[in-house]
Amino acid sequence: MLQLLRLVLLLKTCFLLFPLILTAQAKQIKFSVIPLGVKGGSDESNLSAYLVAAGGSNQFICMDAGTLHSGIRKAIGKGSLKGEISDILQKNISGYFISHPHLDHLAGMIINSPDDSNKPIYGLPFCLNIIKEKYFSWKSWANFGDAGEEPRLKKYHYAEMAAGHTEKIENAGLHVTPYLLSHSSPYLSTAFLVSHGNSQILYLGDTGADEVEKSQQLSQLWKTIAPLIKQHSLKAIFIEVSFANDQKKELLFGHLTPDLLMQEMNNLAGFAGTENMKNLNIVITHQKPGANREIKIPEELRAANNLQLNLIFPEQGVTLNF
Repeated sequence: MLQLLRLVLLLKTCFLLFPLILTAQAKQIKFSVIPLGVKGGSDESNLSAYLVAAGGSNQFICMDAGTLHSGIRKAIGKGSLKGEISDILQKNISGYFISHPHLDHLAGMIINSPDDSNKPIYGLPFCLNIIKEKYFSWKSWANFGDAGEEPRLKKYHYAEMAAGHTEKIENAGLHVTPYLLSHSSPYLSTAFLVSHGNSQILYLGDTGADEVEKSQQLSQLWKTIAPLIKQHSLKAIFIEVSFANDQKKELLFGHLTPDLLMQEMNNLAGFAGTENMKNLNIVITHQKPGANREIKIPEELRAANNLQLNLIFPEQGVTLNF
């Protein structure tokens, strides 16, 4: 009888503690990121697009939008999203943040625009102007924007951002700050710093190394985020490595190799402190298929990882929690 009472008390304690344990775990997750597309090449069903939500929320913003429909379907199959593809597209994505106007970063948004709901497209002026003038014009596609050629269907609002200025995304509970990148100079790209409370993640669109681009864009970005790394509030950096080390520099076209990434990470360590870089989550995006790169790039990155970064290779549809 005594043993039975002890068992009942134990079960009651577990029952009472279980919600507290779940709550504590939920509080520890600052961001959930669902990759809808992770590649940078010829597979149109798996191109750069990352859903980002505050921990515990199902209201996302989308960092780039190369692939949407196929990525949402994959995420449902992996258990990362629940519901119908159309409902998730229309109800759970609050807006798009487009780093630069190359098709592998926005084709999904364009193709899915007839079935989408009203929402903003965020970006720096150089990017939004090209979307407005070259894509959502009646010469190439219906104008789903609220500016540009008439008639304007006004499904999407062009939400112009300014480098270094923060936008509050009300229904997602997030703040986003854009920074300029160089992508095959003089062409530009964007990095987005996403903040939730006192935590951040950094998503970079395509970018070349400062040495190759003859610019200081990455150096300026590293100076900006270094204090966040020192505070251990920056939970992850999403950054591209498109080519293996055997790619000639004149054929990089504004992209990184493993050696160039590690060179930039060491530059970042110069501002943030080498001791603070250990175990920093670095999510490798935009690997271009072909030439055995999907094997060579991870191998070369691991071999050069003198800073002991936590290298993450995202899989389409599989949630990353930070």
